[in-house]
Amino acid sequence: MSLVTLATIAISLFGSVQAAYDNTCNDNLVQYWGQNSYGAANPSDTANYQKTLSFYCGDSTTNVFPVAFLNVFFGTGGEPEIDLANICSSSSDPVFAGTELANCQFLAADIETCQAAGKIVTISLGGATGGGTFTSDAQAEAFADQIWNLFLGGTSSTRPFGAAVLDGVDLDIESGSQSYVPFVNQLRSHFTGASKKYYISAAPQCVYPDAAIGATLNAASFDAIYVQFYNNPCGLTHYSDGSYTWNFGVWDYWARNISPNPNVKVYIGAPASSSAAGSGYVPIATLQTIAQQTQKNFPSFGGVMFWDASQSYANGRYDVATKSALTSAGACGGAYTYQACTAPAFSATASYPVGSTVSYGGYQWYARYYASGPPVGSDDSNAWRALFACGGTSTGSTTSKTTSTTFSTTSKATTASTTSTSKAATTTTTAASGGSCSGVAAWSASATYTAGLDATYNGQLWQANQWNYDEVPGGASGAWNLVGTCASKRSMETGSARRSVKFVRD
Repeated sequence: MSLVTLATIAISLFGSVQAAYDNTCNDNLVQYWGQNSYGAANPSDTANYQKTLSFYCGDSTTNVFPVAFLNVFFGTGGEPEIDLANICSSSSDPVFAGTELANCQFLAADIETCQAAGKIVTISLGGATGGGTFTSDAQAEAFADQIWNLFLGGTSSTRPFGAAVLDGVDLDIESGSQSYVPFVNQLRSHFTGASKKYYISAAPQCVYPDAAIGATLNAASFDAIYVQFYNNPCGLTHYSDGSYTWNFGVWDYWARNISPNPNVKVYIGAPASSSAAGSGYVPIATLQTIAQQTQKNFPSFGGVMFWDASQSYANGRYDVATKSALTSAGACGGAYTYQACTAPAFSATASYPVGSTVSYGGYQWYARYYASGPPVGSDDSNAWRALFACGGTSTGSTTSKTTSTTFSTTSKATTASTTSTSKAATTTTTAASGGSCSGVAAWSASATYTAGLDATYNGQLWQANQWNYDEVPGGASGAWNLVGTCASKRSMETGSARRSVKFVRD
């Protein structure tokens, strides 16, 4: 069946030819397809098992479908293997002679129908338990040639999807530390001068840098990355819990300052229902807010990725509600309006307690714990967390650090408008006592300490110099300063003061 014929079918099904995929947009939606995630988690609900691909292309909600997974790189007969769960696999469908590569050519019509509807369809390599290891750069390049011939614009007698030509490759590599740079570069060499546009994406964990593919992301050109903000300590559930471990800002900094492609788009990867992941699922209203705020706050934002299509459909079309939130303020063409930098500019001579905000390097930053050095955008463990990208001269005034200090910042609004709130950092100073332990609690491994808080340990008074948890005073972390041996409390008119800091957030 020709692409022209399929386009005609698409018109009759969808009413009109939908706009072609645009990677510059910040309201795109990506849904992985192929693993029947809902069916695996809910085996008794067969009615909601994964359907064939064209089922999910009946409206304009989804822009990209990574087909998951090509899970074996070097299989029987030198061919890779694909596993599409209840749709097509070597265990339930014919394979090409002398291989374990499933013949899924019946899916060619589905793929072309989705493409005719303005979507792109890519092949995803790896998965949680899949992948492969290259013994040399030459082998990696040869594998890229093989992928080109089997799934993209090349030719082979063992093409799993027949004449359908996929739109690119996705790397969902979740183990090992293999470099995929030669593989990506070789694919790019095939893309040059091709008759259609091809894309390369990756799906790193949100912990930065990603252990499995971080080095490749820093050295090869990607069009989009679908960051997995689930099953991780930097996941969606930590977006506004006060921990400031949500780290989209780190990935935005990577995209704009480290990635070989400064126009790479960064997506919020999310589970599409509570059964799609071990952790990270949030109610739809929460995800809508996070998506809209991130869309406003970071220029690299490309949209939302879901694991997976079967889950979002079974979850009351979770995807439709998300897409609606994205398109309400979406834009294409790379246009982005920077917010004003409202916090004071960072000063190398100042010290900043928890809750301070500064402007530095094109971002507004929040101090997660005591900080004196500048924000480092590529350091996920840095004291500073990027709140949003900003432009222009800081409109905030320099504020001295006294016993009562107020920092102003612009909050990330729930809609496209900006709502201003304040974070008040009230610092009360008590007599330092030069080692008095009166009224000071003993150090506890289960307590959290911020800079300036005191604790007693082994008959000595200690003061935290940074946020810490389960860090023994006097230990290798250096998180505590020794004030002195416990002594009777006395009024202090000279010396250093001890602080207890309370932060109030509206």
